[in-house]
Amino acid sequence: MVRPQKHPDGRIPQGCEQIPVELSDVDKLTGIIADSDIVIYCAGSVRGRNLEDFSVANIKGVKTVLNALERSGNTAFMLLVSSLAASRPDLSDYARSKFEGEQLLRQSSLSQWTILRPPAVYGPGDREMMPILKMIRRGLLAYAGPQHQRLSLLYVHDLVNAISSWLSVPQKCLKETYSIDDGTPGGYDWKAIGEAVNNGKFRMLKLPRVLLESGARINLILSGMLGYSPMFTPGKLQELTQPEWLCDNRLFSAATGWKPTVNLHQGALQLFKTRERKPPV
Repeated sequence: MVRPQKHPDGRIPQGCEQIPVELSDVDKLTGIIADSDIVIYCAGSVRGRNLEDFSVANIKGVKTVLNALERSGNTAFMLLVSSLAASRPDLSDYARSKFEGEQLLRQSSLSQWTILRPPAVYGPGDREMMPILKMIRRGLLAYAGPQHQRLSLLYVHDLVNAISSWLSVPQKCLKETYSIDDGTPGGYDWKAIGEAVNNGKFRMLKLPRVLLESGARINLILSGMLGYSPMFTPGKLQELTQPEWLCDNRLFSAATGWKPTVNLHQGALQLFKTRERKPPV
């Protein structure tokens, strides 16, 4: 299922049928889902001014799909791709929206479901992590949180492989919530991130908290005046300055056999090699 305004989506592999549908169209969703063995919900709102903005995909969309499943009488397995941010719903509107979407699933009449909480995901097509990685690649590592902040990361191909692994044994993961990462013990601090992305050829810059808070508030005000959906807000700053965001693969790996294969150094090599490859003459 793809957004009508994105149909047809050239990124979808041949052999896959693309069905344009709005997340709010419960009747059409019911017809589609009635014939499905497995439903993977990976729609998400990551930019917004308030909870209502994030709720479009993170809450309302989840509710509509759950309604469609219940109306169809289908007992399909469902995987909700959420976010590690849902583990701290009081931090931001984004985190709250992800948590509330999860709660809708937990409180539904469905019994064959799993929730996956990835951390920051990067890779080809990424628009959120890429600016940070590109800046590090150019030699400047500017960070908002504590210098020794610990962060779990995940390359997008490993996330897709995790979903594929779940597809083979969904019955082993019923009513479970998993947080998964690239397998680096204790995650990365900022120095380790710089070394992985740019082989130590960088300088670190601690961004002043007062400057960040002012910038976040100004961005929030301007977004209301100019009508755009902001990424950097006071809530996002709360997320960025937490002492740690860490995952643990053990339970998910034990249930599915999945293991991550790409750490940050390997992911950066693949990502920048792909982006920097010159077209043939």
